[in-house]
Amino acid sequence: MKFRILPAAAALALASTGALAQNSNQGVSKTEITLGSIQDLSGPIAGFGKQVRLGMMLRVDEVNEQGGIHGRKIVLKVEDSAYDPKKAVLAAQKLVNQDKIFAMVGHIGTAQNLATFPVLFEKNIINFFPVTAAREMYEPFNRLKYSFAATYFDQMRLATPKLVKEKSAKKVCAMYQDDEFGLEVLRGAEEGLKDIGMTMAEKTSYKRGATDFSSQVAKMKASGCDMVVLGTIIRETIGAIGESRKTGFNPVFLGSSAAYTDLIHKLGGKAMDGLYATMTVQNPYTDEASQPIRFWANKYKTKFNEDPTVFSVYGYDLIDAFLQAAQKAGPNLSTDSFIKTMDTMKIPPDIFGSAELTFSPTKRLGSNATRLSQLQDARWKVVSEYMSIK
Repeated sequence: MKFRILPAAAALALASTGALAQNSNQGVSKTEITLGSIQDLSGPIAGFGKQVRLGMMLRVDEVNEQGGIHGRKIVLKVEDSAYDPKKAVLAAQKLVNQDKIFAMVGHIGTAQNLATFPVLFEKNIINFFPVTAAREMYEPFNRLKYSFAATYFDQMRLATPKLVKEKSAKKVCAMYQDDEFGLEVLRGAEEGLKDIGMTMAEKTSYKRGATDFSSQVAKMKASGCDMVVLGTIIRETIGAIGESRKTGFNPVFLGSSAAYTDLIHKLGGKAMDGLYATMTVQNPYTDEASQPIRFWANKYKTKFNEDPTVFSVYGYDLIDAFLQAAQKAGPNLSTDSFIKTMDTMKIPPDIFGSAELTFSPTKRLGSNATRLSQLQDARWKVVSEYMSIK
């Protein structure tokens, strides 16, 4: 048996090596670079998915109008996951095996990304700058992973104790989505409280897609919490705060970057004022005081007939980062040359106030820095400097 297994294992290893070599420049032709992305275009965070897609399209159109990267136009293929990990797997299989993408860019959702990793990594496809701040996007180490977002864990570990001190909070509760996203928010907040000698007074969860939060709010109100950490996205943030306001429960609310969106106040109205959220790049208002942001926002609105959002900026910026690396990698673009380039890459702050991103052969997260914004009169206002884990 031993003598039979060893040759088989060796053959498998050789076959795997051959597969990697064979796919090292999949998606790269003389005239095109094909990229894939999976967004929620019809599910519970379709608002985010649509905005990421439009932001990516804007940057792709810009670079193609300028002649592309080393003479190659960028082709962007986008599939819909409806925020369902099973559908995300099917979408990834189509993009990798039929569309023959060079890299997956800006895939939205934690559980959705995790589900597709085997599909990508088996074919040596890079997962570039997923739109999720989960630690699994760069841990455990894999040469094919690149992440740009300060993790939900680090965001909440930094922001929770900061707000507790500023607001003199005595009891902190958490309401979170019952999945890896929500759990990361919870874990980060708990670690931040531990750093200042506190513990979470109450924890309550909900299933993805839930719309009624009356029992969760009642539980937190009964506990007398004066600060609530929200592991929520759009509808759940609005639902939880709206229900709280109706019942006269008005703690300090702190959300993660998943709640940092104009949709919160556009859909939730005045009741959303006061919400804090962690963030990096700022929401691009069309009447922004900064002229470069104002120009960009109005260009976006002219093209798509709607106001841009921070998720539009994510889409735009992640494509821009890919283009910077692909340009620097040179005309002989391959997975290996792209990785070699990224491993010495430094991406400077942009007009939206992003933190500097740096990568190395052992560092796959660009930055763990985050800052705070607050909704004031239906508008996000930056209220802190960048914080980071040293």
